[in-house]
Amino acid sequence: MQYRTLGHSGTIVTSFALGTMTFGAEATEETSHAILDGYFEAGGNFIDTADVYSAGVSEEIIGRWLAQRPEHKDKAVIATKGRFPMGTAPNDVGTSRRHLGRALDDSLRRLGVEQIDLYQMHAWDPITPLEETLRFLEDAVRSGKIAYYGFSNFLGWQLTKAVQVARSQGWNPPVSLQPQYSLLVRDIEFEIVPAALDAGIGLLPWSPLGGGWLSGKYKRDQHPSGATRLGENPKRGMEAWQARNDNPRTWAVIDAVEDIASSHGVSQSQVALAWLADRPAVTSVILGARTTEQLADNLAAAELALSADDISRLTSASEPETGVYPYGPMAREQRSRKMEGGR
Repeated sequence: MQYRTLGHSGTIVTSFALGTMTFGAEATEETSHAILDGYFEAGGNFIDTADVYSAGVSEEIIGRWLAQRPEHKDKAVIATKGRFPMGTAPNDVGTSRRHLGRALDDSLRRLGVEQIDLYQMHAWDPITPLEETLRFLEDAVRSGKIAYYGFSNFLGWQLTKAVQVARSQGWNPPVSLQPQYSLLVRDIEFEIVPAALDAGIGLLPWSPLGGGWLSGKYKRDQHPSGATRLGENPKRGMEAWQARNDNPRTWAVIDAVEDIASSHGVSQSQVALAWLADRPAVTSVILGARTTEQLADNLAAAELALSADDISRLTSASEPETGVYPYGPMAREQRSRKMEGGR
């Protein structure tokens, strides 16, 4: 795997991170530890989790693995998140100083570490003043509880505002953003990617395989059955599946991925991941695996070299759908120039 700096920081992480949302849910502790072993044996060093993953169990599983693997503990770069409810009281949610103080201490305890390398706000909080959140994060950096901080699921203006507020106060600015990003979901390229490039923010894409669509999991007009990742609400999951199935763009992208995978003799997942890992501003792509076999296949994307023609075809087939101004032709031209480093 390639080594890259985490945003504008000096910390080095691998181009593929290990997402652990399955730990304690779809993967037992034994399987989770095997996945962690396989990831580090392949050269990975970046683990991403969150306090809400399996209600804290994911962090606990990682903490026990770190305690049992001292040879990896010093190498590991640990990222976790706080913001969503971990209880039922009114203050058990959000990015207030009160909630984050308790959430951070709980994550440190579950992970069994003295410092979290990257602490991320899991989503924007419309109630808490941004200055309160950023001051808490600055204090957490100064106290040594966290090394850096970042965000997840922020809009472009929210990211830019946070960067500007931090800089205006002389506080440490954020280093990363976790957005949903894949060949099927490229809307972040209109504003979020340019904002990240402007601020030196590293992107950590989640759902890089579009919920399994880019792995070849689903077939045209064939309703999914068995163990599928349709979400916690099956009815809404089927509605989302139907909407994506009915969209001609979905199949144009999948056909391109399938053809290129066949030409290279690799899996469709590897093609989709290799394309994403090479996008502007992307620091590390978050892989979610339920088995060691899935992990091994996904990690092989690090060795796949797509040709210029491959990349051009994938990029063209997956061009984001745009409506009227300001997201029409002018926006596409501006986006292309920004992502290519032009004016």
